[in-house]
Amino acid sequence: MSRTSLPFRRRALIAVPAAALLALLPSSALAYPNPGAVTGDIVVHDPTMARTSSGKYLLYSTGDGLQLRTSTDRIAFGRSGSAFPTRPAWWSTYHSTGDVWAPDISYHGGKYLMYYSVSSFGSNKSAIGLAASTTGEPGSWTDYGAVYTSTTSSDYNAIDPNLFVDDGKWWLSFGSWWSGIKLIRIDPSTGKQHAGDTTRRSLASRPTGTKAVEAPYIVKRNGYYYLFASYDTCCAGTSSTYKIKVGRSSSITGPYVDKSGVAMMNNGGTVVQESHGRYIGPGGQSVMKDADGDLLVYHYYDGQDGGTPKLGINLLNWGSGWPVAY
Repeated sequence: MSRTSLPFRRRALIAVPAAALLALLPSSALAYPNPGAVTGDIVVHDPTMARTSSGKYLLYSTGDGLQLRTSTDRIAFGRSGSAFPTRPAWWSTYHSTGDVWAPDISYHGGKYLMYYSVSSFGSNKSAIGLAASTTGEPGSWTDYGAVYTSTTSSDYNAIDPNLFVDDGKWWLSFGSWWSGIKLIRIDPSTGKQHAGDTTRRSLASRPTGTKAVEAPYIVKRNGYYYLFASYDTCCAGTSSTYKIKVGRSSSITGPYVDKSGVAMMNNGGTVVQESHGRYIGPGGQSVMKDADGDLLVYHYYDGQDGGTPKLGINLLNWGSGWPVAY
């Protein structure tokens, strides 16, 4: 069975128990599986994906006013414009070219919400913005301005947002380098920080050595909260050392620990996807629940195409209590 087509053989995956399916694969595939086959316009960075009620996939990513690609089968993707053909003027305060990156799309209360990052590479003079749309289509987004910001004197970086809704409470995780991954409460009525709880909590950090941890994404499965994050060097083509790690906690606010019990506040994290073969530096991940299971959606740098960033998608198996990509 071809590993590259596994995520898209939906009926076969549902019919065969995940443990039995995984047992058929070599140990190297268990650790670092190839992404599933995707075609078309798949040059993306920091992808986030949602599925509409009609079954169309909306894949937003970094750059060009937040690029959109769409698909009807999760295999063939075509470019479909951008969220913001006309860019809000306030973006230029945080990015000289007025462009944005690392979006996070979700659907709540009858509309799509998109949190996104406004910053210059390597700077923590940054902002997280919010937009909403009833359709999720290009040009339909209304921008609601900044949600949370950081300055050059901050010990954190307000980029890489992810909205998580749990039992009626809204939370936003974010962070890149500096003191790591943070979490704040969000008011569901505004999509911005909750006035009754302004605490900024810490979820993951690298207190010694490199500070390279970013791009948080939280899901809840089987009574645990799982925090995915990207570690090490991004955005360096074939020299990238990005990898995706995860930890879990019984509380949304942590502490998150890896499989070995090491706290993510102390550089912990169990590897979910890492460089192998032509697939270099996977990261910038999001997780999407689809009809056939949870999808790990990310970018990697193609070692056989000059390090071009491309779309990667794998299914996740939770049978061991920890997410395993296959």
